[in-house]
Amino acid sequence: MCAGAGVLGHTVLSGASPGATAAQAPGKVKLGFDHFSVRSYGWKAPQLIDYAGTLKVDSLLLSESNVFESDTDSYLRELKAKADGLGLVLYSGSGSICPTSGTFDKKSGTAAEQVAKAIRVAKGVGSPVIRCYLGRGDDRLMDGGIERHIEETVKVCKDVRSQVMDAGLKLAVENHAGDMQSWELAMLIEAAGKEFVGANIDPGNAVWTMEDPQSNLETLAPYVVCTSVRDSAMWETADGVSVQWTAMGDGQIDFRAYAALLAEKCPGVPLHIETISGLTRNFPVSTDAFWKPWPKARARGYAKWLALARQGKSRPPFTPAPANTDKRAAEQAQQKSELERSLTYCRTTLGLGVRSA
Repeated sequence: MCAGAGVLGHTVLSGASPGATAAQAPGKVKLGFDHFSVRSYGWKAPQLIDYAGTLKVDSLLLSESNVFESDTDSYLRELKAKADGLGLVLYSGSGSICPTSGTFDKKSGTAAEQVAKAIRVAKGVGSPVIRCYLGRGDDRLMDGGIERHIEETVKVCKDVRSQVMDAGLKLAVENHAGDMQSWELAMLIEAAGKEFVGANIDPGNAVWTMEDPQSNLETLAPYVVCTSVRDSAMWETADGVSVQWTAMGDGQIDFRAYAALLAEKCPGVPLHIETISGLTRNFPVSTDAFWKPWPKARARGYAKWLALARQGKSRPPFTPAPANTDKRAAEQAQQKSELERSLTYCRTTLGLGVRSA
């Protein structure tokens, strides 16, 4: 069973607690979204909370620290009060906590300092977790491979263990941008300490590591405390496989089975939509050079991943706008549409969400 993400101290519009709401719908997976879905708007936390309120979702993942304009007690209390009034549970996050990763932001302080700030924010807004990550796929090509970065991330986690546990939180390490397969993230969590480190699972990122999303969830289910979810389309190319991220229901992932497994193994963990639709990436798996940073991947679920690709057909990438059209406005419209269509699919087709839209 997953480490469920508890919900404390929040109220819903009816005046009942979120726990009471969930009790009225046993087995229901809570539904929300990751703010990155609407990244082109540049909204900060108050605007994102207002928008989430209009969508009547159960939770909102504010996955990056840059959406918080302050970490003062008064500002964080205001955010929590706003979310409470809209019946929302807030989940919060930070960035890379691996000092050796190419994604680590050295300008924001040491990893321990960044986690300390993230703890303050999470406690202030009532988040049960701190979403964070190791890095990205390029880290696998550095000296020492991904193992070096896993070791450094484990060290950071152990250094902040007492602060995280004293705050009653969990670090939710994401399988992020092709950095780790599920077994590698599970190894990291076990080495760091599963009593305070869990997984923020992302099936879209799983596909970037040549893993079938269902297999990825099966491996990580005992550790999942948060999610960032999108669908994917896949097809064979001249030298390998292309992957395009899509809105929920537009790709090839069996989310009926995925949602059922999440409900069974991870009770209390919400499904947060994180659409990044149209982004297409080619994986030249027919070349030997491709596999250098992935020496064990072909023996760990690659056959299921390849089978998905063989079922798909090529798709054009998203074109944000025709000539003489505002590109940013077109991206905003696309992002909002993809997110809202995904939420509708999750509610009507998958039966997700405790609250009614």
